[in-house]
Amino acid sequence: MGNSLKAIVAFVPSKKCQKYLLEDLEEMPVDKMVDLSGRQLRRLPLHICSFRELVKLYLSDNNLNHLPPELEQLQNLQILALDFNNFKALPLVVCTLKQLCILYLGNNKLCSLPLELRLLQNLKTLWIESNCLQYLPEVVCELSLLKTLHAGSNALRTLPQQLQCLQELRTIWLSGNLLSDFPPVLLNMPFLEVIDVDRNSIRFFPSLAHLPGLKLVIYDHNPCSNAPKVAKGVRRVGRWSEETPEPRKRSGAVIDITLDEKPLLPPAAKTRPE
Repeated sequence: MGNSLKAIVAFVPSKKCQKYLLEDLEEMPVDKMVDLSGRQLRRLPLHICSFRELVKLYLSDNNLNHLPPELEQLQNLQILALDFNNFKALPLVVCTLKQLCILYLGNNKLCSLPLELRLLQNLKTLWIESNCLQYLPEVVCELSLLKTLHAGSNALRTLPQQLQCLQELRTIWLSGNLLSDFPPVLLNMPFLEVIDVDRNSIRFFPSLAHLPGLKLVIYDHNPCSNAPKVAKGVRRVGRWSEETPEPRKRSGAVIDITLDEKPLLPPAAKTRPE
C-alpha cells in the first residue's frame, strides 16, 4: 500500500480502515514483537494493548502525538520505539511500563521529560536525539541502570552535575548541540567508554587522559585549538587525531557497542538514510 493511500485511510476511524492499515494484525505474533513503523498512524489501535505478553513495540515514523491509557496493560514490554512522530510531551502512560529497557524518543518535539520517567528503573538505553531540549532533564540522572544516552541534535549548552551519579553509563552522544565548553561533569565519570561531542562550539579541550575506561572520543567539527589528550590506546576522531575510519552511525551518532550489549534498532531507522 502506497504512503499516500495510507495517509488517506489513516484519517478514517472505521474498524475496516484500521484493519487495512494494520494488514490483518489481529493476534499477537509468536515472536512477541509488533512493528507498526511507517503506517501513517494517528492513533494506536487499542487491540494492540491486549497483547499482554508483547516484548517489543515499534511505532516509529508515524503521526502519533498521544497514546491511549490502555497501553499500561503491556507490562512485559522491554523495547518501545516512538521516534519520528509528533510528540510534544512524553505520554505519562509510557512511564508505567516498568520493564522497559530501551526507549526511542528521537525526532519528536519534546522540550522536557516528565518526573515520572524516574519510574523506569530498568531503562538501559535512552534515545532523545533531535528534539527541542535546551537542557538535559535532571530526571534522566535518576535512571540508575542507564548505559547509553543519546541526546544529540538538541540545543544543550550544559549538562547537570547529577549526571555523574549514573555509574552504569558507558556511552554518551552529544553531537550537534550548543556546547561552548567541554562538559565538566564528564571529567568526573571514569567509567565512560564513549564520548561524542561532535558538531558543537567547543574551543578548548581539557585532558581526558585520567579517564581509565575511555575507549573512544569524537570531537570533530568544533572550533577547537587543541585535541583532547587521552591515555594510550584511546581512539580519537577529530582534528590532529590519527587517521582511522569511523564506526557505523545511526541518526548522526556513532555506535561502538559489543554484540551482547547492542540494542535492537527500530526497523524504520535501519532503512532510513544516514
